[in-house]
Amino acid sequence: MLRIAVPNKGALSEAAQKMLTESGYRQRRDNRELVMEDHENGVEFFYLRPRDIAVYVGKGILDIGITGRDLLMDSGANVDAEEIMQLGLGVSSFRFAAPVESFTNAQELNGKRIATSYDNLLREYLTQEGITASVVRLDGAVESSVRLGVADAIADVVETGNTLRAAGMEVFGDPILRSEAVLIGRRGHQPAGLEVLKRRLQGVLVARRYVMLDYDVPTELVEQATALTPGLESPTISPLHDSKWMAVRAMVRQQETNRIMDDLYDIGARAILVSQIHACRI
Repeated sequence: MLRIAVPNKGALSEAAQKMLTESGYRQRRDNRELVMEDHENGVEFFYLRPRDIAVYVGKGILDIGITGRDLLMDSGANVDAEEIMQLGLGVSSFRFAAPVESFTNAQELNGKRIATSYDNLLREYLTQEGITASVVRLDGAVESSVRLGVADAIADVVETGNTLRAAGMEVFGDPILRSEAVLIGRRGHQPAGLEVLKRRLQGVLVARRYVMLDYDVPTELVEQATALTPGLESPTISPLHDSKWMAVRAMVRQQETNRIMDDLYDIGARAILVSQIHACRI
């Protein structure tokens, strides 16, 4: 069986389990379950702390894992574990922040104290940039560390920035790392079932980015219409009972759907329909 580590709680856990369910795998119904077998698909899931997943995968105890790129890099297990696939979930950045107008760039942190929950990742960055600063390791709520006098600035994962603004802080300097949920595996290890898992996850990613567009268009306008909807390889074109019209079907990017529908209507297409794609193989 392919042994996969999945985050056990939090927003990343919910998003990862939803993606796995859409990929055709069974998922736990009770959050207290730590292990679940999906015999039909030849997979066994282990629900673990996101911070620990890279360690288990890197040591070869588990085959595959879903975790954040930031957690992979901070764990120190990235020597043995590697990123296999980006999952487009939990997109964020690891950045410096401080009270408003305190700093403008990272070099100003020389000789300062920086609080973080990602001390390994931060120390590696400071070394690379030649910045000498004290790293204060905290397990959480680093936003309070400056007000409490523990640090002069913080380094933390930022998604919307709302929490920082509420604490009277702002980000500064370039992002230390751009992160998102990733599929990871042990370097040089290709377990049975991995390629199927990757195809299924890729199918979900594509299905989330695209919709299926169907429309009727006058025969003499087919070339003009299909230039707007080229599809992935090529659109499907079928004759209608009325020989003056053709039916066209193509996948289009979801974010461009309404603009394309407007453009098609303007050139004479009608009966323009959009349908969701739940899964696919590309």
